[in-house]
Amino acid sequence: MSKFLKGTVTLLIAGLITRVLGFINRIVVARFIGEEGVGLFMMAFPTLILVITITQLGLPVAISKNVAEAEAAGDYGKIKKILVVSLATTIGLSIIFTPALILLAPYLAQTLFTDPRTYYPLMAIAPVVPIIAVSSVLRGYFQGRQNMKPAAYSQVLEQVVRIALIAVMTKAFLPYGIEYAAAAAMFSSVIGELVSLIYLMTAFKIKKRFKLRSRFFQFVSSGKETFKELMSVAMPTTGSRAIGSIAWFLEPIVVSHSLAIAGVAAAAATKQYGALTGYALPLLMLPSFVTYSLATSLVPAISEANSMNNSRLIEHRLQQALRFSFLTGGLAVIVLYVLAEPLMLLMYGSTNGSDFIKIMAPCFIFYYYQGPLQAALQALNLANAAMINSLIGAAVKIAIIFMFATQPQFGIHGAALGIIAGFVLVTILHFATVLRKVTFTIYFMEYIKGFLVMGLAGYVGYWIFQTVSAQGNLAIQALAAIAGMTITYVILLFVFGLLKKDEVKRIPWIGGPLSKLAIR
Repeated sequence: MSKFLKGTVTLLIAGLITRVLGFINRIVVARFIGEEGVGLFMMAFPTLILVITITQLGLPVAISKNVAEAEAAGDYGKIKKILVVSLATTIGLSIIFTPALILLAPYLAQTLFTDPRTYYPLMAIAPVVPIIAVSSVLRGYFQGRQNMKPAAYSQVLEQVVRIALIAVMTKAFLPYGIEYAAAAAMFSSVIGELVSLIYLMTAFKIKKRFKLRSRFFQFVSSGKETFKELMSVAMPTTGSRAIGSIAWFLEPIVVSHSLAIAGVAAAAATKQYGALTGYALPLLMLPSFVTYSLATSLVPAISEANSMNNSRLIEHRLQQALRFSFLTGGLAVIVLYVLAEPLMLLMYGSTNGSDFIKIMAPCFIFYYYQGPLQAALQALNLANAAMINSLIGAAVKIAIIFMFATQPQFGIHGAALGIIAGFVLVTILHFATVLRKVTFTIYFMEYIKGFLVMGLAGYVGYWIFQTVSAQGNLAIQALAAIAGMTITYVILLFVFGLLKKDEVKRIPWIGGPLSKLAIR
């Protein structure tokens, strides 16, 4: 098995475990602090992501790409210089932006988010910025060497620690108010990230081939060229991610002000935003652990192939990623669409947010494609184009949110429409940009067959859910429908030739289509 597939499989397994644990976290938080508490959490969270994006400066992707190229050349001195320069940059920026977040928190909460209670979650999460700044550099290093295990294990460890703390901390702080409970949930994430960083540092110390602290400042002072090389990838990547982060930062601000124009009170707007971004979107994004794993592995894999001018291998890797994204994402779409209400009720004890899933699920195939396509653009030195695409998508998203959410007949559903329009447009633009660089064959008949399989499996699942008698046990009905859809889906993949037996045999312990994912 190639390094690409080994790394992808490792991240897939860790991603699946992390997603399951993450959902346990979300269920616990939702049960304890409800939609309003989740809304406070989700209003503050985009601010954190924006600060982290600026602090990281796009370096994780640049580190992964440059380390992969230096490793291929056997230049370990350059690898050390890449790490030293990256750490000095991210640590320096975190020292600036962490206090800035703390100082700006009162203004953000009171004026921009229109809900002063978001101050407490903002303050609770601020200490995580320098922690993530350092851990992201180490993850980029391991990913560049196509060793995905440390990053995968650290993700799982972070979630386990968070789960161990989140129920205790939210319950302990809930009597003081919903805002304190939301802040406690945030601080649980800080501790989880800290434990994850300690693990990464330990793994690096064990596996490193050089002494990082030896002549550290000498490497920093002589790292001007290395810094320029990193910035050539990092700055466009930062631009692309910063655009997404700024759009996400503006999203709750625009939503809250738009809903106010539509006549919705601040507390109600927070609750509705919590149902959309805290309940519905995490469920829709569940399969993205697959695309994240593929995207993470794609950057060094395509960078290596690009450095060797192997265009066929580039297309092969991209075909692998997109085909697997389609097959796994297709099953997720039909399960979520057919069982939106029962899944929300079982997980959160409320059907609020199920209508968002019904509206958004059919379009999320585009979202599952976006990660691998953006990774390919970064690896092919097209990060500038990815940034422009993201800017266009972000502008369209914010405009549509304001256009529709200010209308009482749309309300919060206008925000859902804006989010859909944004990621669909960005995915289409990314794909069009890739086609300008890579010769790429599109197998239209496979997509037609795939959508037919989705429709048939979805109908079977709906029929099972409606006809199975479980004496009022919703969980059994939902599990029966999911099992029926999954079995039908896999069988039909074989029947229509979208999945072959020899593909499954390539990785017997996975038993899935990842084993080949080859060009036909």
